[in-house]
Amino acid sequence: MIDRSERSQSRKRTNRARARYESRRRRPQSHVERVDRDDSAADASDNDHSAARRWPDREALAAGTTRTIADAWWYLRRNPMVWRSAAGAFVLLIVVYLLSSLFSAAIPRRVDVTGITGVGGLSVAAAADRLEAVWRDDITLELIIDSGHTITVHPDALGIQLDAPATAQAAKDLGFSALPFGGAVEPVLSLDFIVAQSYLLTIADEVNTRPNDARYEIVDGRVVGLPGEAGRRLDTTTTLDYLSENLPLVIQRGRFELRMTPLQADFNDPLPYIEAAQALAERPFELQGYDPVTNQFFTWSVPSHIALGWVRAGAGSLVLDEAAFMPYIDRLNEMLQAEDDGRDRYLQPDGTMQMIDTAIRAGASRADLRVRHRSYTYEIARGDSGFGVARRTGLPYYLIEQANSGRDLNVLSIGDVLNVPSPDSVMPHVPVPHKRIIVDLTGQYLTAFEHGEVVFEWSISSGVRNAPTSPGVFQILSHSEKAFGSSNTLCDSAGLVCGQWEMNWFMGIYEVIPGLENGFHGSVLLPNGGLLGDGAIGTPVTFGCVMSPDEQARMLYEWADIGTTVEIISHEYPPTSDLGRYAQQRLRGGDV
Repeated sequence: MIDRSERSQSRKRTNRARARYESRRRRPQSHVERVDRDDSAADASDNDHSAARRWPDREALAAGTTRTIADAWWYLRRNPMVWRSAAGAFVLLIVVYLLSSLFSAAIPRRVDVTGITGVGGLSVAAAADRLEAVWRDDITLELIIDSGHTITVHPDALGIQLDAPATAQAAKDLGFSALPFGGAVEPVLSLDFIVAQSYLLTIADEVNTRPNDARYEIVDGRVVGLPGEAGRRLDTTTTLDYLSENLPLVIQRGRFELRMTPLQADFNDPLPYIEAAQALAERPFELQGYDPVTNQFFTWSVPSHIALGWVRAGAGSLVLDEAAFMPYIDRLNEMLQAEDDGRDRYLQPDGTMQMIDTAIRAGASRADLRVRHRSYTYEIARGDSGFGVARRTGLPYYLIEQANSGRDLNVLSIGDVLNVPSPDSVMPHVPVPHKRIIVDLTGQYLTAFEHGEVVFEWSISSGVRNAPTSPGVFQILSHSEKAFGSSNTLCDSAGLVCGQWEMNWFMGIYEVIPGLENGFHGSVLLPNGGLLGDGAIGTPVTFGCVMSPDEQARMLYEWADIGTTVEIISHEYPPTSDLGRYAQQRLRGGDV
């Protein structure tokens, strides 16, 4: 029990505290009033001190605020139930928020899928739909090739696949860890190695750069050498390894560097061949194309600065840079197509570059090139047969059979289309442009030309009706001073023992079938000791070859080089060259 004196002392303490509280409440007001009176006096005396008059207001306000806070703190200390109640209410609100978020069907708020989009507050299904939409429409990757080159691609093209439902569920599973300030979850990704590898291989040509050996160019009228440059090659394996190990990081950043293998140049120093480069640049480089089928020449003069761009330093000499030359060969082929004479002609890249490289290595300023013909089709007309098509197109019959494998050439209808090989298929050797032999089957006559002038001419004998000589444009394929042949007409009745004939000065022209050649030769000695056709010349008597008298056959044998063009014309196959037409007109006695 508390006695009266203690209650009295308690009341006195309470009264003193209340008095102090009321005193503090009144003190700021009187102070402000005093300041206001001072300010009024200052206004009357001097209008230039307005900033000084406002300064006491801010001090008073700050002091009042401080005292108010102190009073509130003093009150809370004296009344603990107030702040305890406030704290309890705040904690209760937090608990309610956490429990509602935990047991809600929605993903916690402020949750992001790293590198893709936010999904906070959405249901798992809605989040999955949103992820799929953003992935489809907004997500791209930059594949970095080097500092100045990139390729932009959708992740799907690179084989990167997003599992949107699994990612949305992972965001939902964050639970308490996302409260109250949100959180982030990595996307659930997978990599299809086959798709990724296929894509990388498709961009390899765009990404790869070849190393450049030392090369040359003309600057201010003089040749200067440029040192070699390194190249690069896409390392598909290492790129795939990095991608598979860092899928979330790649998506987050939106880019990644392709892994490259550096390629070093073989010849970096241009100085050893600077003189050869200067010599090449002194005059235009001449390309001369020759078509052995038509005996036509094509000349292209290449400016020295362009030709110099084709070469680079190589092993022991300047060599042709094939990559630098390829665009020019395309231009040459366009020019050949523009001739518009119905012939589909072209320069074969490999053979053309080999001839130019040979010329450059030798320090020459000219290269001789071969103009070729493409294969084509033939539409069957009334009266055509497989054998007739072979003679009209100037090819041995077996080549027509091979080009139309699976077709019965004995059963043809009007409008049928047959494949016809290129005439170059029977001319495997490098042509000899300045020599040409014309054989006229109708006139049974041979004319040989060198540099456009007639050097030999005489009558010949070609194949009989059931073993005719094939018309067409061919080449000298082989030389043999003595050759042997046979026919079923020299076999016994059982067909087991066949005799052989002997031929002098034989030169193969074309294959009747693989391994069996028809060609030029002199007299034919039969097994019975007689001569084929009794030695007569001027009418068809052979089994497909072209026969001349021995002495003339020897002259032709010694004159005709391997690769010399042989043009055999007939009523089915007219001349293809100017010299063929000249020889035909000359034989017929027409105007030349």
